Amino acid sequence: MSVTFQTETKHIVTVAEMARMLGLSRQRLYQLIGTAFPHPLYHVATRRPFYTEEQQQVCLEVRRRNCGIDGKPVLFYASRLLSNPRKPKPAKPKVEAKGKGVMALVDGLNSLGLTTATAAQVERTTRELFPQGTTGIDQGEVLRAVFLHLKRQNTGDNVGR
Repeated sequence: MSVTFQTETKHIVTVAEMARMLGLSRQRLYQLIGTAFPHPLYHVATRRPFYTEEQQQVCLEVRRRNCGIDGKPVLFYASRLLSNPRKPKPAKPKVEAKGKGVMALVDGLNSLGLTTATAAQVERTTRELFPQGTTGIDQGEVLRAVFLHLKRQNTGDNVGR
């Protein structure tokens, strides 16, 4: 299997860019500086390391030939870019997010003195008041609307009806 790396050079590149061009991590490049790869130059004002176009060519040649600037052989693992990308984690179901939101509302109602409200009541009331959902609505406004709705239902003149 033939591995190809970026061979197009720029006038100067950072150490991170050089590592990407070589298919190495920045840490691994720093480990090999001085033995396999040349030391970068440093910008006088900013003290940032960089590689000139000539140094980039030397680095790419070292990687291609597996022979360091000190003349010793260097073995490289396969590039990370060639390995199988990780599968994205499955998204958490919306039920958990809804449950957390309902529990937050129940906690808010309890702190406002409405201790008789259940999670089922809060969820039913929220669906009734906000049929399109509460996304994008301030949670304080949602809490206020649910509190007032439940408070009206539980007033003394409504009890027993």
